[in-house]
Amino acid sequence: MSHLTPPRQLPDADASAPDPAAGTPAAPAETGAESDAPSGVHPTDDGAEAEAGTRVEASEPGRDPEAVEEADADTSPGAEEHEEQEELEEQEDKATGDEERGEAAEKTTDSLPAAVDGEHAPEGAEPHTGLATAGDETEPASQAADSARPRRFGRFRRHPRIATGVRVGTSVMAGAFVLGAILVPDRLDRFSFQTFLRLPVEAVYLAVILLALPSKARRIAAVATGTLLGLSTVLKCLDMGFYQTLARPFDLVFDWVLLTDAADWVKDSFGHTGEVLAVIGVIVLLVAVLVLSALAMVRLANVLDRYRPAAVSTTLVLGTVWITCFSLGVQFAGIPFATKGYSQFLANRVQYVRDGLGDADVFKKQLAVDAYANTPSDQLLTGLRGKDVLFTFIESYGRVAIDDPAMAPEIDATLNEGNARLKAAGFAAQSGWLRSPVTGAGSWLAHSTFLSGLWINNQQRYRTLTTGDHATLTSYFQKTGAWRTVGIVPGVRKAWPEGKYFGLDHIYDSTHLGYYGPYFSWTPVPDQFSLEAFQKLEHGKKNRDPIMAEIILASSHNPWSPIAHIIDWKDLGDGKIFYKIKKEGTNPTEVWKSAKSVRTEYRKAIQYSLDSLTQWMQRYGDDNTVLVFLGDHQPVPTVTAGSTSRDVPITIVARDPKVLDRVSGWGWTDGLKPADNAPEWAMNQFRNRFLKAFGPQS
Repeated sequence: MSHLTPPRQLPDADASAPDPAAGTPAAPAETGAESDAPSGVHPTDDGAEAEAGTRVEASEPGRDPEAVEEADADTSPGAEEHEEQEELEEQEDKATGDEERGEAAEKTTDSLPAAVDGEHAPEGAEPHTGLATAGDETEPASQAADSARPRRFGRFRRHPRIATGVRVGTSVMAGAFVLGAILVPDRLDRFSFQTFLRLPVEAVYLAVILLALPSKARRIAAVATGTLLGLSTVLKCLDMGFYQTLARPFDLVFDWVLLTDAADWVKDSFGHTGEVLAVIGVIVLLVAVLVLSALAMVRLANVLDRYRPAAVSTTLVLGTVWITCFSLGVQFAGIPFATKGYSQFLANRVQYVRDGLGDADVFKKQLAVDAYANTPSDQLLTGLRGKDVLFTFIESYGRVAIDDPAMAPEIDATLNEGNARLKAAGFAAQSGWLRSPVTGAGSWLAHSTFLSGLWINNQQRYRTLTTGDHATLTSYFQKTGAWRTVGIVPGVRKAWPEGKYFGLDHIYDSTHLGYYGPYFSWTPVPDQFSLEAFQKLEHGKKNRDPIMAEIILASSHNPWSPIAHIIDWKDLGDGKIFYKIKKEGTNPTEVWKSAKSVRTEYRKAIQYSLDSLTQWMQRYGDDNTVLVFLGDHQPVPTVTAGSTSRDVPITIVARDPKVLDRVSGWGWTDGLKPADNAPEWAMNQFRNRFLKAFGPQS
């Protein structure tokens, strides 16, 4: 019979026949007996016709069952078509596969060989009815249909060793992922091979919980704990980045705005397309980590349940080992073997969040306190009337530049040369230390701390401060009406509404300094040009009022490559000369391959900023010029090499001896370099001490 032959129609059922649904069992046909079915009709069940058409009874005398299956596969008229159909169905969706499998079954029914009909059955063999009875050794129809149905992972089932390897490998990878996520530190400088050879108590707890829960609750717990593990892994990655730049962990309450700043940096560096691709990449990576961690935990939960006796015994042993090692303080290479670091990490995070949420109320109380809020304007800053006062921040000028043996000789030489230069021009200086609220980055937080007299160490405090009316040092100068207040902020490249809060009458950002030269990495304008622009735009004008200026020098901003160098002040022009200087500079990609190179370029950048400032004072300063310059924070940990100090140098320079007499009681060091034992103040203490020193004297 051809596989294209239409199916034969069964006659209508006899109304007098017993109802199969009524439970009447079908009588099995006797061996050698003639079939009672009408001529041309198979006595087989509809659901088993496909199976009956493709195999001969295994009970047939003299034939091996496996040989029968193999022979049938080779000789059945529909076998080749059936195999092709199997390969197609394995590649399609389950729903489509089900439908096609039904069609395949019908086609196989049509191609049944005549040998399966009762009238043509071999002598002594029973016709296959497809009905399972208690005494039958024949394969049930439902099982026969299942065995003929193609399955999605059929290839793996035909290769049990591969299937076992995949199953074991997946379980091992899931366990390694979970264990690694628990043990991985949140700081790059704590990575070591021994870090991952520890026994975390959290893994033992998880095993106990998953073994104790019933099936449904276990799956829910696995997904929940896996998702939590994924979130904590993402948080640890954020911590790594923040420790590398800010020497502190990511703040779940205050630091989200910094991610926007990071996106802006990517946009400035790689354009809008680069920003979009970076954001998409981060989102995809985040989702992937969460999904993988959840799947890994579910996988482990299933393994624990499948091998429950062994899992229970192993968990008890590991728990005993952890308690013993923790009690005895067992260590390998100085690292404790039994650890509960992940629990401590989560506990610290919870505490940070609680502190952050309560910080707003604490800061509001501090914001309301101002010892000079009710001081009349004519009693403010009386010791500086008629003077030009310049508050100048040198980006990343930290204590490491002066104390680190690898940098100290060159920095000392620069400070000594600058000190000699100023002395030759009739200036004197005194220096001390301030402790910044930030390190690595966050200059605006340090600036606002210095000027407001409040400890501004997070973005929430900064926003609360700049949207309120708490007076700053610069706004007190404005309040007197005796100074024109200006800001030289070359690092600002977009709107800066906070400038109004700081009491600045006029702000010169990077687009208003007359600079047409190149950027030096992050730095829009070289320091020497910024100071020259200040001279032309404000300080050098005749018949003007005294000036109070906030000047931010940005050439020493990360990544310190390439950097400018001092040229003749007369050659600055519109800044185009710096194109040639930039080409002669270093490549930041190459510099950042080595910590030593980074530290060298950082030191050169600080030297350039110091030289620019002292040369400007020598060139343009006069009897009425008072310069206060300081660092805003320490550089990134790559430069500080593990130092936890947040100290920055601060110096006051003046030609009028009466100015320095006002601060003689501070105990600062003469010259541009503060001594190691010079007084160290918190940066927020400077405002009130300065206002007191230069206010009315008792």
